[in-house]
Amino acid sequence: MRTAPTILHLDMDAFYASAEQAAKPSLRGKAVVVGGLGPRGVVATASYEARKFGVHSAMPMGQARRLAPNAAYLVPRFRLYREISEQVMGLLRELSPLVEPLSLDEAFVDLEAGETAWDEASAHAVGVRLRTDIRRVTGLTGSVGIAASKMLAKIGSEEAKPDGLVLIRPGTERALLGPKSVRILPGVGPATGDHLRRAGIVTVEEIAEAGEDELVRLLGKAHGSHLYAMALAHDDRPVVAERDSKSVSVEDTYDVDIHDRVRVRMEVQRLADRCVERLRAADRSGRTVVLKVRRYDFSTLTRSETLRGPTDDPAVVRESAARLLEGVDTTGGVRLLGVGVSGLADFTQEDLFAQAAAAERAGEVVEDAEAAADEVVGEAAPVEPVVERRWMAGHDVRHAEFGAGWVQGSGLGRVTVRFETPYSQVPGRVRTFRVDDPELEPAEPLPLVEPVGRVGVADAVETGVDVAAGA
Repeated sequence: MRTAPTILHLDMDAFYASAEQAAKPSLRGKAVVVGGLGPRGVVATASYEARKFGVHSAMPMGQARRLAPNAAYLVPRFRLYREISEQVMGLLRELSPLVEPLSLDEAFVDLEAGETAWDEASAHAVGVRLRTDIRRVTGLTGSVGIAASKMLAKIGSEEAKPDGLVLIRPGTERALLGPKSVRILPGVGPATGDHLRRAGIVTVEEIAEAGEDELVRLLGKAHGSHLYAMALAHDDRPVVAERDSKSVSVEDTYDVDIHDRVRVRMEVQRLADRCVERLRAADRSGRTVVLKVRRYDFSTLTRSETLRGPTDDPAVVRESAARLLEGVDTTGGVRLLGVGVSGLADFTQEDLFAQAAAAERAGEVVEDAEAAADEVVGEAAPVEPVVERRWMAGHDVRHAEFGAGWVQGSGLGRVTVRFETPYSQVPGRVRTFRVDDPELEPAEPLPLVEPVGRVGVADAVETGVDVAAGA
């Protein structure tokens, strides 16, 4: 293990929720919960204000609403989060060529490889500067842990939350870890934690005292040896710059089970197109198409088909997913659908015959879908095609008269909008419109930090004057 604390771990603070608070002045300092808002939705992130009520990530949304009924509940805006993540990762890559992203808001950095830190003092200075740069560029805060290993750097960032910096000096690791719960170690989840607790082991120091042989007896060779090494603060894992994805996939959970077969086919085609968009955005192609179907009784079926060569052609992926769907019984209803591509490659070796066949059948597929849709006109809403214009809570809109704002909520043919931007000095005004108002349209997210040259935008929004359109 290193003798100097030159591994840095950054974790953005309540990332999605903090981004929404920064974008919406009326929500700053208030409880905000981001996630799926349907009856089967789960919490993606909760602001620190919402966490005081017991709301946390991965909690069912219904439970969150019971704990914090007055919180703001918003649908994620992943495009905005990705843009902010790219800015943050860019700052990290200025520090070192070895940056290992773990998610949109979390990464390890090898400062030694970038020659930006070589001892305790230089590493601390880098951490201070990084937090300042993140706030300047994104308007958000991140917590930083710095140590001689990845495990300890991550523990340091957890200790630093929110908006702090913790540097763990080499030689102090055992004293720091000893009294902490075994759950702080990588690889110790609820099941392993309970197993150790039943054996009388609840702290990291008690793992070290038990010895490797006892850990192996309790947990098996690989897991036991790994856990014992971690308890002794032995972690030689390197920072790996490229974490190669093994697959690309998208899936949707539906608030109401889908029973109509035509609707299921249309949803699968839509998911296939979204999957290919992600595939192309990553400059990859894939050879195996995977279909995931979770039925009304929670049984989950996965079907896959391996093509002759890697592809990033949406027609080929759609056709393959459609073939896989034919072998799945959806009679009782479908609650989740997913389409993925695995066996990724950096090139394409298209099956020209498959593409030609798909092109020939494209007209037939469209005609069949349109004909089937004509047959269900006038039936219950759940079997109708997905409505193009959905006003999702928290998403950006623009009104021809009132300018930029965001959706507070919608229902009963109405949509409520608060007109404010990240640059507004005070909370914006609220107005309600018909959902089909021709002057209201979806909009792209605005940067959280006001670009140079956009002076007056905030004041204009607050007074109802739309100068941003001409900026």
